[in-house]
Amino acid sequence: MIWQLDIMLLLLSVVCAVAAVSVKDLLASVVLLGTFSLFMCLLWIEMGAVDVAFTEASVGAGITTVFFVITVFKTERMSKD
Repeated sequence: MIWQLDIMLLLLSVVCAVAAVSVKDLLASVVLLGTFSLFMCLLWIEMGAVDVAFTEASVGAGITTVFFVITVFKTERMSKD
């Protein structure tokens, strides 16, 4: 394992997680959560857990992100009143 790559992926995933919680727009939050899942998938691959990485990529970055985007588009924005 390359420990510099592990640290970099860990820092990027923490930044994405904090940004997803702190951003106000729901669609941006969903995109950041999908990016977080992608970085976690890369981290699992780097650690040698390919089966966990495949599950994270298909469920976390794939299906869940699509469901969240569909849900955000089906909700109505709050009015300015």
